[in-house]
Amino acid sequence: MKGYSYNRKRWSGSVSQGIVIAVCLAFAATPGFSQQPEPEARPLEEQNGTSGVAGEEPIRMEEVAVTATRSEESIAAIPGAVTVITRKQIEEQATLSRDPAEALGKLVPGLAPGNQSLSSFGQTLRGRNVLVLIDGVPQISLRNAFRDLTAIDLSAVERIEVIRGATAIYGEGASGGIVNIITRRPGEGKTRFTTELGVNTSLSHLHLKDSLGGRIRQEVSGGRGRFDYTLSGSFERTSGFFDAEGDRIPPELLSAQGGLSDLNTYDLFGKFGLDLGPQRLQLTVNRYHARQDTDDATDPAVNAFPPRTVKARAREGLVLADQPETENTVVSLDYDRADLFGSRLHSQLFFRDYLTRFFPSDARASARLGNSIIQSWVESEKIGGRLDIETPLPLPRVTAPTLLWGVDYTDEEAFQPVAIMDPAAFDNSGGLVFIKTGERMWVPPMTRRNLALFGQMEWAATERWLLRAGLRHEWIGIRVDEFTTLEGNTIPGGDIDFSATVFNTGAVFYATDPVSLFVSFSQGFSVPDVGLILRSAPPGFSLESSLLEPIKVDQYEVGARGTWPRIQSSVSAFLSKSDLGITTTGGPTLFNITTVRTPEEIWGVEGVIDLQPFERWSLGGTASWIAGENDPDRDGNFTDMNGFRIPPLKLTAYVEHDTLPRLRWRNRLQILYVGSRDPGLGERAFGGRAVNNYATADWTSSMAVGPGDLRFGIENLFNRQYFTTVSQLLRTGRNDSFTAARGATLHLAYTMTY
Repeated sequence: MKGYSYNRKRWSGSVSQGIVIAVCLAFAATPGFSQQPEPEARPLEEQNGTSGVAGEEPIRMEEVAVTATRSEESIAAIPGAVTVITRKQIEEQATLSRDPAEALGKLVPGLAPGNQSLSSFGQTLRGRNVLVLIDGVPQISLRNAFRDLTAIDLSAVERIEVIRGATAIYGEGASGGIVNIITRRPGEGKTRFTTELGVNTSLSHLHLKDSLGGRIRQEVSGGRGRFDYTLSGSFERTSGFFDAEGDRIPPELLSAQGGLSDLNTYDLFGKFGLDLGPQRLQLTVNRYHARQDTDDATDPAVNAFPPRTVKARAREGLVLADQPETENTVVSLDYDRADLFGSRLHSQLFFRDYLTRFFPSDARASARLGNSIIQSWVESEKIGGRLDIETPLPLPRVTAPTLLWGVDYTDEEAFQPVAIMDPAAFDNSGGLVFIKTGERMWVPPMTRRNLALFGQMEWAATERWLLRAGLRHEWIGIRVDEFTTLEGNTIPGGDIDFSATVFNTGAVFYATDPVSLFVSFSQGFSVPDVGLILRSAPPGFSLESSLLEPIKVDQYEVGARGTWPRIQSSVSAFLSKSDLGITTTGGPTLFNITTVRTPEEIWGVEGVIDLQPFERWSLGGTASWIAGENDPDRDGNFTDMNGFRIPPLKLTAYVEHDTLPRLRWRNRLQILYVGSRDPGLGERAFGGRAVNNYATADWTSSMAVGPGDLRFGIENLFNRQYFTTVSQLLRTGRNDSFTAARGATLHLAYTMTY
């Protein structure tokens, strides 16, 4: 591991062994049906903003298969809400922002909007944490830094699949759902080159030297014989960000999380495949590094004014050797075999190396943080593997079901140190100069091993009924080194072990050709943020504390999908419950919060609609409303959950037009509306403040120009001054975290393939 040395104590305790047998439910058979319903007779892709171009003939959307369920499945066969972001949509959103978190917040129902920072803190899915995968490799860490979505450049992404709601299909961490980021496919045939050049600049601050940024990307792909490949590299420099009033936005943002301005981003991606008849071997490598390089910091003078009366503002003169950054390296080796004794086999070995660094914080008023000025970073290394086997079950006198079964294993080491800064240099410079004087351990070295066995059955019982059920059993062992907290409390090390069995069941009923209904019960399982709990451990804390017990979420969901020649729609309602949920209470800042375990109930409604009313016109939108309550005192009186967990009402809308098809000129206008919400917890409660509503609009346009394509976009088209949800929630009696969002911003990119 990088940047900090310690004695690694690889624990050698044995992981409990066991066998989980998936019990297949028996249902009455309908003879003569031996396959899934035909795609054209079933509901189609449930996704925001994806639509065909309506011509004179009625259109029918093409059925789309997703892999976030661990096997290739039609969306119409999944008893739950799923969103697929296609490559076309990714390119449209990348014209406005390269941040996956920002793009997904505008496209996925149930996902809270982005906060325009390196962190996705507060961006929950259905009120709970989301498990991010890159080609199936879990990005979750023992010390959750909420930067899993900002860990890959969109140019390396082919599509994004989102399972909305609790699921255990990939194991620990998906209590709110799964975001599976699937990287670009290898090329075919002769070698092809793609070059992309781009620029971006503020339209509210007309000084190019302050806000002009640029981007360059080169890709080469192709194949020869049994071998295929794709290689790409990109570099982007984003300069200063400016709000709608033309003022520079402080680059650190959101209580030391780090912003997207003054950022240098590198991404190197490669995928190499070898086809061996019914077998395929594929190696994927992605190296992502985003690092701020800025001379600006937040001006503390704004704190002299009453809260919310003055926005955060930037000032020059920052001296900081190690600025906020994220490094993420993911390597995976996949082996597929189409037929092994009648079964399909997929296996994967993977490695992840991760580092993320925060902006320094003046915590001299907090004994819990050692009464020091500190800068922390998180390091994690993970290795693992998974095995999926899909086997038809030749049961007599019934339509043959299929059983997906296998095993997962991961091994991770993580820790979070802090650098201690010189207080005299900081004070003498007015908070601009950070000189490192030493290091301490904030979260001790931790090791986690996960082993899981699972089985998932799918059965087309009749022509109208599709049934699904599954089991998963997971063993988790965590070892913690002895350490002393920044407050001075000595915490003994040791081992803790958890295990859990979760299951799911669901059904899809194909009522008519256009309409299907689904119902499901699913469970999610996750371990609390162990590092967050340990770093605030009080005297006498034990690893047997209930704060470290796993979270099991029960989710109930019903929904419907409909597909007509010019309309595609879906709606779903859900309720998720956990007897031992986890939340934070206490003061308004990140420095004095307390973690508590509490019963939780979260419920909501989501909807998606896409229409093609006329030739070359498409329009649609999404809606999501979520509410949640918990009982921190366990006295039977439930109260609204804080704003970091439960987002306000979110509505999106778009309209697209194929203006000149011969020139591939296409225009899109999209709108995001975020409603107001007041959980009634009070101004001094963490995440308890009221959030005011806001709305923004974006415009993108693309057309063929010469040998390539020109993309044009304006983010925040009407230059509206607003504050993101998280920025409003992070008001701490001070104004230095009350950060305005980005004003109108122009993006231009030209891409040529040759």
